[in-house]
Amino acid sequence: MKNPFLLFATFLFTACTQVGFESRIWLTDPTGGILFQEQDKVSFSNSAPSGTVIEINPEMQYQEMDGFGFTLTQGSAIHLLGMSEEGRKAILEELFGSGENSIRINYLRLSVAASDLNETVFSYHDLEEGEIDPELEKFDLGPDRDDVIPILKEILDINPEIKLMASPWSPPAWMKDNKDTRGGKLLSENYDAYALYFVKYIKQMEDEGIIIDAVTVQNEPLHPGNNPSLLMLPEEQGYFIKNHLGPKFKEHGISTKIIIYDHNADRPDYPISILDDPDAKKWIDGSAFHLYGGKIEALSEVHRAHPDKNIYFTEQWIGAPGNLAGDLVWHVKNLIIGATKNWAKTVLEWNLSSSPDLRPFTDRGGCSQCLGGITIDGDEVTRNPAYYILAHASKFVDQGSKRIDSTEIEGLPNVAFLRPDGGVILIILNESKENRDFNVSYAGHSAALQIAPGAVISLLIE
Repeated sequence: MKNPFLLFATFLFTACTQVGFESRIWLTDPTGGILFQEQDKVSFSNSAPSGTVIEINPEMQYQEMDGFGFTLTQGSAIHLLGMSEEGRKAILEELFGSGENSIRINYLRLSVAASDLNETVFSYHDLEEGEIDPELEKFDLGPDRDDVIPILKEILDINPEIKLMASPWSPPAWMKDNKDTRGGKLLSENYDAYALYFVKYIKQMEDEGIIIDAVTVQNEPLHPGNNPSLLMLPEEQGYFIKNHLGPKFKEHGISTKIIIYDHNADRPDYPISILDDPDAKKWIDGSAFHLYGGKIEALSEVHRAHPDKNIYFTEQWIGAPGNLAGDLVWHVKNLIIGATKNWAKTVLEWNLSSSPDLRPFTDRGGCSQCLGGITIDGDEVTRNPAYYILAHASKFVDQGSKRIDSTEIEGLPNVAFLRPDGGVILIILNESKENRDFNVSYAGHSAALQIAPGAVISLLIE
């Protein structure tokens, strides 16, 4: 139900005032119990704005967006497969479809073999002790054919344009110095075999009709405590790319983007040091980040050092049971607004779905408190904080949209995008403790709005 007491948009009219256009508006206000609901349309007129003004300037453009979304883990796929066919179709349409009631997710991250939200740890090329297979002829997508791939095909039927990124948590244990799925380092004598491992993955996924747009070289390369995981220092990652992965992609005609780092914003020196090497840089599309450490502004530090390379935000988790009021403010400020205003082409939450008991997760370091964007219990679906956080952007910011300039206002973080169809979307957060009145100015017209504390608005000008 629309609630004019919690969000209103008015305009002062005189006899000579001309209405310019209307815009649509969606609101999430946890205190008021409003969860991503469309409100009354906002009228823009040519009256001069006063007071606090957020001016949208489409002439000043920044990065082109690839999308907003989640990671599709094995756990997420299992939860979806446990639904009835009718129930699964309904929630997948809501998440990935283009209908009026869909949130239109357009980007997914996958794990290359197991992540820490799998039932068990596996790679696509596990060997018995003493077994040799240097050409990786036994490589097979294996367990993913039972869950991740079938769900992914259903998603692609709904949105064939969705972009896919894939990230490995660990190479096969036999390639590592500790022969364990957890921690350890990739043996230098297996660099070439591991490069071929990426090639085999991309090609077998393509055989399934699944195109991998980008790969990161290693998920969280400075955190070897998960199961699976790998320690990969920047000099090792740079060497692997320039001498093995890049050339191997070229040899096999692979056009999938190579993205480095894929870890916290507290170490911008990691991707910068790799990109400073021109022999490595030539193979690399950009850098990926999480925000479990550091500040989001570090993404701009990497952009300034190498403005010709892209920036991606690829993971942030919300701990169960979730707190919408707190999670919404932090994630919208730092990720939806903060990451994109610091050049990120994607914003991805971790992960798509969870079960009521938060399983599955691996032993020895799997995440036992990771709350999905939705919780699935049979055919019952609960929409969690990450769902509403992403919806404010994913529903409106199409692939190919460009971030454009909007006025920075203390207490009202905001970001604007120009869509390929010419529409404009402005996302605004009130992080203050009181109602805020403000004006939005665009194309010589303006509208006056009010936003409650802790609330988020998506304003769509079509």
